[in-house]
Amino acid sequence: MHTFALSILALQVQEGAAPLAEVNVVELLRETGTVNLIVLAILVLLSVISWAIILQKTLSYRSIQRQTATFLDVFRRSTKFSEVQSVCPSLPASPLVGVFQAGYAELNAQFRAAGPGSSNPGETSSRPILKSLTAVDRALLRAAAVEVNKLEKRVPFLATIASVAPFIGLFGTVWGILITFQRIGVTGSTNLATVGPGIADALVATAAGLFAAIPAVMAYNHFTMKVKTFASDLDDFSLEFLNIAERNFT
Repeated sequence: MHTFALSILALQVQEGAAPLAEVNVVELLRETGTVNLIVLAILVLLSVISWAIILQKTLSYRSIQRQTATFLDVFRRSTKFSEVQSVCPSLPASPLVGVFQAGYAELNAQFRAAGPGSSNPGETSSRPILKSLTAVDRALLRAAAVEVNKLEKRVPFLATIASVAPFIGLFGTVWGILITFQRIGVTGSTNLATVGPGIADALVATAAGLFAAIPAVMAYNHFTMKVKTFASDLDDFSLEFLNIAERNFT
């Protein structure tokens, strides 16, 4: 081991090697080529978009969770659908509101078609009768699909960034290595002082690609699980709504 260390020291002295220094990214960017600058600009833009989506979705999902809990509490304490309907405008972020309003509208439509005096499903004095529970189920399913699409909005773009950013960075790296080999061919020198800066410049693009991709893929997986949880809540609420409608209006 001592002999190996002496050999390394001798090589450094022979080649005039400088001691290790910290990586100066600013200096690397100052000396980089036009193509790599374009690649880095694209990756920075993708990273900014990715973090903007992550922040927006994080705040949005927190609001959804808070308002959904409030809506469910009101829904389960109320004795009339009309009471729940009056609360819906104050809870616009909850996807359950959209599903409830679709089911409530379908109930009202069927009661109006059945005849006068049965327009409000919350009023059970005349006990209105549903013509088709299946139609209510279809309305709930359609509304749930719309709400899931809203929840997924912009999330797939995170997957796109996570997939594309490393390849863009790799392109910048390959281009930088090509330029380095071209310089070697022109100068005829393979000295580390000649080759090293070009390779370091090329690898900056790969690092930038990973910097953009890693948060995007982590956020995408997290938000996908969130959407699945919300979709499960929508299914449970739809079944709960159908059970109430079947008990009271069939």
